[in-house]
Amino acid sequence: MEELQAGTVVSLMVDRDAPFGYFLTNGEEDVLLHSKEINDEFNEDDRNTVFLYQDHQGRLAATMKIPTVQQGAYDWVEVVEVKPSLGVFVDIGISKDILVSKDDLPGVEHIWPAKGDKLYCSLKLDKRGRLFGKLATEDVIRDIAKPATKKDFNRNIKGHVYRLLLVGSFVVTEEGFIGFIHESERRREPRLGELVEGRVIDVKEDGSVNLSLLGRTHELLDDDASEIYSYMEARGGAMPFGDKSDAEDIAERFKMSKGAFKRALGRLMKEGKVYQEEGWTYFKKEE
Repeated sequence: MEELQAGTVVSLMVDRDAPFGYFLTNGEEDVLLHSKEINDEFNEDDRNTVFLYQDHQGRLAATMKIPTVQQGAYDWVEVVEVKPSLGVFVDIGISKDILVSKDDLPGVEHIWPAKGDKLYCSLKLDKRGRLFGKLATEDVIRDIAKPATKKDFNRNIKGHVYRLLLVGSFVVTEEGFIGFIHESERRREPRLGELVEGRVIDVKEDGSVNLSLLGRTHELLDDDASEIYSYMEARGGAMPFGDKSDAEDIAERFKMSKGAFKRALGRLMKEGKVYQEEGWTYFKKEE
């Protein structure tokens, strides 16, 4: 008879009752099913299907809430808490949240998942038998992926980041496509698990897609011009930047290329909102 393990679904008989629930057994081991974990399908005289997990004291416990995430079974789970010393906790649908260890997260904390982000996970036991969340590998993601077609080109789609590399980020879109965002097609590196929205800029032969988070040209211009204008408002209508400013200074302050900065600044000038003088840009007073 197999040993009872956390992260699995089993069918057990009632062994005995207790003031706070029932002890269930497989004939060799027993486990507590607390009264708060019982639902309407409970049958004291027959087998009950339960999910095994470890309670807050580390003891093996049972619940009749059966999560989709189990050992060997993957699903999307939401991050509910971040603890830098431990990792991130995810909600799998039971009374106890499950830890995804910091050892399985990026080495740089600012791209860890934040509360509300989603991860594609299963469950695993460590060498001490403790239950943890297990991030999906590339092979697992590819098993669930669906191919995009040429008609998906230029669409705006959303997806969650599941893999981070120096050259870019991989996402699984809401449609099930695998998408890649090259570092040149984003303004910042997204977090693991973050929901991002991008535009399909290429559909590859294998059905995966390349995405851009930068938007279309007119959208970019609107965003860039708005950012410059807001910055000037915060400074009382003047800034020490113009179309002759150094590209590195522009990138550091506005997170945009010098070309994008000049296009946005040119639009503001054309609309009569700003003017330049001796390397500075100023709001243009209404006449």
